[in-house]
Amino acid sequence: MSHQSDLISTDIDAYLAQHERKELLRFLTCGNVDDGKSTLIGRLLYDSKMIYEDQLAAVQSDSVKSGTTGAGKVDLALLVDGLQAEREQGITIDVAYRYFSTKNRKFIIADTPGHEQYTRNMATGASTCDLAVILIDARYGVQTQTKRHSFIASLLGIKHIIVAINKMDLIEYSESAYEKIKADYLDFIKDLDGLNDIHVIPLSALDGDNVVNKSENMPWYAGESMMETLETVEIAEDDNFQDPRFPVQYVNRPNLDFRGFCGTIASGIFHKGDTVTALPSGKTSTIKSIVTFDGELDEAYPPMAVTLTLTDEIDVSRGDTLVNSNNMPSVADKFDAKIVWMTESALVPGKQYIIKLATRSVSGSIANIQHRIDVNTLDYHDATQLQLNEIGLCTVSVNAPVVFDAYTRSKGTGSFIIIDRLTNVTVGAGMISGHSSDTELRDVSSDDHAARYGQKAVAIALTGTHGEQVAYQLERKLFDNGHAATVLTADIKHIDEAIAVVKHAGLICLCTTNASCDLDFDTDKFSIDQIYSALKEQSIIQ
Repeated sequence: MSHQSDLISTDIDAYLAQHERKELLRFLTCGNVDDGKSTLIGRLLYDSKMIYEDQLAAVQSDSVKSGTTGAGKVDLALLVDGLQAEREQGITIDVAYRYFSTKNRKFIIADTPGHEQYTRNMATGASTCDLAVILIDARYGVQTQTKRHSFIASLLGIKHIIVAINKMDLIEYSESAYEKIKADYLDFIKDLDGLNDIHVIPLSALDGDNVVNKSENMPWYAGESMMETLETVEIAEDDNFQDPRFPVQYVNRPNLDFRGFCGTIASGIFHKGDTVTALPSGKTSTIKSIVTFDGELDEAYPPMAVTLTLTDEIDVSRGDTLVNSNNMPSVADKFDAKIVWMTESALVPGKQYIIKLATRSVSGSIANIQHRIDVNTLDYHDATQLQLNEIGLCTVSVNAPVVFDAYTRSKGTGSFIIIDRLTNVTVGAGMISGHSSDTELRDVSSDDHAARYGQKAVAIALTGTHGEQVAYQLERKLFDNGHAATVLTADIKHIDEAIAVVKHAGLICLCTTNASCDLDFDTDKFSIDQIYSALKEQSIIQ
């Protein structure tokens, strides 16, 4: 099955051109812990003769000290479980990517973890894949993790599924067991959206049955091997060619005579002469040319990276989206989305984040969490926060209009990431469902105010010789770290009423008098840094 071509030795340029034209399939492997994901990938590469001799020698050596397949056998899982912690624990932690090609296709494999605590890793690996290989241990059948990974695959719009019923050698290649597991799985996924192309294959990754070559141990199975399925599954129609969307990445202005808009086509087909609209401004023009490194084209489609020039000098900047004027997406400052939370600090409604959708970044917040989805049972639960690895349907509110489609319609304009404003860390990923169903605006509560600033609304008395000076310095330190506070001095009348108003607004009130405060710090004993640290320890500020 390895890629062989006489062109390598006779015409390297022709060989590279032939290789470049091959269709690329991205797929991931997922499943329960110890179902054999890494072993399956190792077997796939080994039987396809895609392992270099030095790689194989290193794995043979490592199999002696880290292998789990027994004496005399090469532990092929070590090809992808490269982290020391992975080998010590016998699990996959991080997403491992591997590349190989055959005569018919090029492949990128994402080996994803099975542990529930690494759900975010699995979602990251699945986000760019066309197909998912979901492993099931033939001894145990459909498990909770099987359902969880199938749901995430459905959530991320993966249309093609290979259900690899592994370790058939451990149940004596039983056809009846295979049929029962197949029936159980098909019964489960009937309630999941988008999972329409299902291939159920019995195999043994350890021994190579039905991985690359058909198994002689299962003559009752008349279907294709896993490799044959990977080479023939139809993905050409998966892209959306009906809705032209072109997020502008960069304005190319090399000289006075050229002004082009660079980017990658997210969906649809653009033709020279098409009338396009720049969103969110609404200005229209006509495509003058479609420019590439190799010359001009008459049309372009996803995922081509091109430069578009227009006949009119309309205002188009990075973050804008060019669309066909007869096929408009949604433009709004509020939408519903399913969000996968990816960090230890919980998602808090009302807190300000950066929302990056296509090439546009805007500030915004999660207005509310409609429900949390239990990824193990698919049940809905009420929630006020989303913790690490949790998924919920949320209403997202942004501070400027954005251009979007439903994720099921266009991944490029239907997905976004959530970035922490202070650390610049990606903390969540979202898939847009559509316009917000939250038609009624509720009153702003003190909790909403506090969530916006990442703090609790409290009154703090700062007493001592330098109380007022420390209060203003602490206000500056809090402000510089994204929090909101104000100073109330002793000369303010009706101090208690003023404190109540400030706290209702969600602010931290720094008082220089012994008023009705929640906390008290003697500035003769505590420095600014000590007070700030105490506020973090008591979860007053995040």
